[in-house]
Amino acid sequence: MDFVSIRIITGDVARLVDFYERATGVRATRPTEDFAELRTASATLAIAGTRTVPLFAPGSARPADNHSVIIEFLVEDVDSVHRNLTGFVEDFVNEPTTMPWGNRALLFRDPDGNLVNFFTPVSAAAIERFAR
Repeated sequence: MDFVSIRIITGDVARLVDFYERATGVRATRPTEDFAELRTASATLAIAGTRTVPLFAPGSARPADNHSVIIEFLVEDVDSVHRNLTGFVEDFVNEPTTMPWGNRALLFRDPDGNLVNFFTPVSAAAIERFAR
C-alpha cells in the first residue's frame, strides 16, 4: 500500500489553492472549479469544494473544521521559508523551533484554519530518516 494524498474540503477552492501555491511554490492542476491537486514527488495535496462531498456521502465532511490533522511539508531551509512567508501567512502558530525529534519546524494556519507544518531535519538522526 502507498499513501498518495490528503484532501482538504473547503468552501473556497480558489482561495485555498492560491494560498498553497504561494506557500509551497507548487502549481496546482485544476480539472474543475471544485477540485485541484498540488503534486509533489512524494504525495499530493488535493483541495475540493463542498459540492464534492455528496459524491462520497452527504454530510461526511465539513470545511474549516479540522482540529486534529497537521499537513506537513519537508523543506530545504525552514528559516528561509519563514522569512518568505512573513507578511503572507496571517496566523503563525510558532516561529521555527527545533523539536526534540530533530526537526526544525514552522507551524501556521491556512485560511481555513488547518494547521500546516514546514520542517527541515537538523539532527543527524532526523537527516538520516528523511534521506532520499
